[in-house]
Amino acid sequence: MQLFARTALLPEGWASDVLIDVDTYGRIDTVAKGAACPVGLSDLGLLLPAPVNAHSHAFQRAMAGLTEHRGPSGADSFWTWRQLMYRFLDRLTPTDVEAITAFVQMEMLEAGYGASVEFHYLHHQPDGSPYAALAEMSERVVAAAEQSGIGLTLLPVLYTHGGCDGRALGAGQRRFGNTMARYVKLLEGAQSALVALPPDSALGVAPHSLRAVVREDFADLPGVVPDGPVHMHLAEQSAEVAEVLQHWGARPVEWALDALPLDARWCLVHCTQMTTAETKKLAATGAVAGLCPITEANLGDGIFDGVTWMSAGGAIAIGSDSNIRVSLSEELRTLEYSQRLRDHTRAALATAHASTGRRLFDAMCRGGAQSAGRHTGQIAPGRWADLLRLNADHIDLYGRTGDQILDTFVFGAGDILVTDVWSAGRHLVRDGAHCHRQDIAANYRAALHR
Repeated sequence: MQLFARTALLPEGWASDVLIDVDTYGRIDTVAKGAACPVGLSDLGLLLPAPVNAHSHAFQRAMAGLTEHRGPSGADSFWTWRQLMYRFLDRLTPTDVEAITAFVQMEMLEAGYGASVEFHYLHHQPDGSPYAALAEMSERVVAAAEQSGIGLTLLPVLYTHGGCDGRALGAGQRRFGNTMARYVKLLEGAQSALVALPPDSALGVAPHSLRAVVREDFADLPGVVPDGPVHMHLAEQSAEVAEVLQHWGARPVEWALDALPLDARWCLVHCTQMTTAETKKLAATGAVAGLCPITEANLGDGIFDGVTWMSAGGAIAIGSDSNIRVSLSEELRTLEYSQRLRDHTRAALATAHASTGRRLFDAMCRGGAQSAGRHTGQIAPGRWADLLRLNADHIDLYGRTGDQILDTFVFGAGDILVTDVWSAGRHLVRDGAHCHRQDIAANYRAALHR
């Protein structure tokens, strides 16, 4: 397959008249600048690398808009939202989960993401007993990816108990629970399911959080899938910080820095409750901060200190988490605006050499690829052909060149500019719509109706 664009964002910067050859496996074979458009090949106008959506709980998409009221106590928080979420998930069947997951993956692709990392913790039946196939729910996530075509990194989640004190899982949590031994078997089933997908799929591990996993199990987890990514929620809520401090004698990030083998394989999600010293030390480990700015704002988590983190050389990835709103451009905009609101400034995450939109987009592409264990994030030979086409003829891009294109995408026009998306060479979004939108939407509507 060949693609031609008169403007493309390459690793070395913006380039003109770019011809891209993609092999039969979906990897970029060659990239030529200053090329002539071959006869019979359309000029795509404007191509970018399509980033990874680094953190998703797909099933929560069907809750969007159902939790925006105040509870009977007169106060609402992450923890009251969580109780509503538990009540919701008790109704979900495997068929529902497959339909919802395919729909949110379709929305991700239409927003410009080329791949998804699914942080998957809904494993069992409502009473906590396993399905006949232990990895049934993982199989449904894989089946959804077969339909949507998105590049998938599947992270089955280890969730053992209900808090740092080791209390048993509550009624809404029983569907999550596994011992370490059963979790390893579940991973084997998930790996077998992934064989049905193209070779750009991947498997990793995910201890849910410090409060949900037996402390001694952390030593073994990175070795269970030796080459896969390791993701974990960390320091999302002030109550979580207080609980870990009370029971483990250290704040969550302090404990993780001291006890875990943090390196580039790790993606630590949220990290909205860190001190400046913790931020700098965690950035230095090479681990990715998995940020979900829309969800973090919706749940009142707090503001991630992106200025300090990125100044310290920290890597970031962006995810849609609860999927209350799936929008690539809005995630980056919300991240930047949170820094401006906190510090009373502008262009908080820009540098002398890169505009805000360019710096955030580049960082998202690099960190997303790292977090997914996926060789992507650049339009370059050997990378998966995860590509994003913007409408170069849209009125909002008139007269825009270079980094102004990304600034307009992030802060102005938004996802309406997205016209086409490829995932590992699979052309899934055309003229702004997924190629299987009608069928996927019908299945999702049926799940909502039930």
